Amino acid sequence: MNKYKHILKNRKDAAIKLCDVIPMQRFKDESWKVISVSSGGLELSSYIRGKYLNKIDFLFSEAIMTPNNDECEVARVSESEEIVINEDLVSAFDIKYDYIYGEASRKHEEKILSYIYQYRKGRHFSSMKNEVVLVVDEGSETGLKFMTALKTILAQKPKAVYIAVPVIPSDVLELLEPFADDVFFLHDIDDYVETSLYYEELPKVEEETIEKLLEEIK
Repeated sequence: MNKYKHILKNRKDAAIKLCDVIPMQRFKDESWKVISVSSGGLELSSYIRGKYLNKIDFLFSEAIMTPNNDECEVARVSESEEIVINEDLVSAFDIKYDYIYGEASRKHEEKILSYIYQYRKGRHFSSMKNEVVLVVDEGSETGLKFMTALKTILAQKPKAVYIAVPVIPSDVLELLEPFADDVFFLHDIDDYVETSLYYEELPKVEEETIEKLLEEIK
């Protein structure tokens, strides 16, 4: 049995505990921009921000799966069409790069653009140039969402980029640390299974809730 099972009650509990490791005075004084990379991360972000006036946004991205396995993520594309590829999987499965770029273009056109119009009413992702950015998610199995967000945001030349995540695999933490100014986390786990295991409650965030959160924090 994983000793970290149900270590967190829910996203609100995770946010309260994360606020003890995030320098919240700097968060407020430096007006950190909070960028969520999942719907659960968006809800978590709203709890982290709490009473402060920091701006929150959602960076949309889509997974690209291996050709013969729709549960194995080989790459990810962001709304700015930045692509991050798991090179080990590409090599292991002998996947052609033409396939990845073709799927990235298709996912961007068919899914990401529809998300932008549905949830942001067509508004493009805000510029992070010279901003201090906090990238948030509720957990991370592979790190590809975070890596895609980092590649997208770093291309815009921010002042600094931090990550906040309650639970994270130890190897993913090692992967992310060189690219972020700091990573704020509660538990780094060697034998990470899936994010939902570490929460007592982790309900799906409904579309209406996402729209409401983005409208409230606009």
